[in-house]
Amino acid sequence: MPVRPAVSEAELEAHLSGICFKTGPPRRTGVEIELLVYDARNPRCPVAPSRMHTAADALRALPLHSLLTFEPGGQLELSSLPATSLNACVEAVTADLARVRPALRELGLALAGHGHNPWHPPRRVLSAPRYNAMEAYFDRRGPAGRSMMCGTASVQVCLDAGHEEPGPLGLGRRWLLAHLLGAVLAAAFANSPLADGRPTGYRTTRQAIWAQLDPGRTHAPPLDDDPRTAWVRYALDAPVMCVRRPEGPWDAPEGLTFREWFRTGVPRPPTREDLDYHVTTLFPPVRPRGHLELRMIDAQPGPDGWIVPLAVTAALFDDPEAAEFAYRTVKPLAETAGCAPAPDNPLWQNAARAGLADPELHAAAVACFTAAQEALPRLGAAPGIRAAVAEFVERYVARGRCPADDQLDALAAADAGGGPDPAGDGPGTAAEGRPLPGKDSQ
Repeated sequence: MPVRPAVSEAELEAHLSGICFKTGPPRRTGVEIELLVYDARNPRCPVAPSRMHTAADALRALPLHSLLTFEPGGQLELSSLPATSLNACVEAVTADLARVRPALRELGLALAGHGHNPWHPPRRVLSAPRYNAMEAYFDRRGPAGRSMMCGTASVQVCLDAGHEEPGPLGLGRRWLLAHLLGAVLAAAFANSPLADGRPTGYRTTRQAIWAQLDPGRTHAPPLDDDPRTAWVRYALDAPVMCVRRPEGPWDAPEGLTFREWFRTGVPRPPTREDLDYHVTTLFPPVRPRGHLELRMIDAQPGPDGWIVPLAVTAALFDDPEAAEFAYRTVKPLAETAGCAPAPDNPLWQNAARAGLADPELHAAAVACFTAAQEALPRLGAAPGIRAAVAEFVERYVARGRCPADDQLDALAAADAGGGPDPAGDGPGTAAEGRPLPGKDSQ
């Protein structure tokens, strides 16, 4: 006979709603930057796990403002503290990177901004019960999970959820805007066209990989309901990745949802802490964590490439005039998206494959980036931030291009006889080439 849990299902729903959506006037900004760590002398040579562990120890000894962690494949992640302004967020993370890069350089390592590792296949260098459980779980659907865990990197923008009142800064509007604008951001900042040095046929291979993963935990919840109601239902009906046990192993019966686990109490009654942990194993394009975490943007090239997506997204969400304009611009895209949730609908698929070469996404991007540029002075953005956004607009958005196109152009030049390394962390029409990692074997 199953043991009855100490809390009711209604109490769990209330707890989930409370911790995932903390409302109020938008005031804070944050960013999480994932970057690939590579051998500075030969990027195509995988970094040995022993070197990664040495680097991790060295970096953890640094006086950083941000939280420093490493992903399963050795990707470095810096997560800023919530900042009271865009300028403060940029200054703090820039200072941290100025400490991290020289420390890595002394070890013969460097950082690169790519949404997907362009040099070699995914390889896990970190072992932990969570990563072991995650790998085993995603392996049930094929190898795309390992590519996501060990070969992808992103810029995740974190913004307040918004207040309870309707309008451009309200929770309901910001929730919808995040999902509709998300495809535009994914297209504009697409920067992962290669795998094993060859084109995959996508501008953002990273986004295409996410579309292959378990839809119960990586696709967006339905957008036709109140955000809290939709998210609570989504989280409780998502499959359980693992049941944590001190003695191990961390696993779960296949197909067991958290709601079923709660109602049956098998393999053991879940706790409120189990629910909190379960939420950390859900990876939709927009994840509510008290604030809204936008997860669809590829890691960007150059030492400061992450600043532009942070600034543009913050401007389009936190300036009321820009937020209203952006919402009206992207709302018609819902017809293209259809009923399927992101990222597995035509709008997001177009973003992944074509980037801003898609006319509809290009037009929306031009309008939204223009609105962001007009809003940044109103938000008090520093001149350097505004200049970086203007340069990105001129180089990419105005021309219907994205950073991935630089890599593809460089690859075409190299194939023609002597261009730069197409997977270099700087300045490249998408071509069909190597199959998407994992797709040909599913």
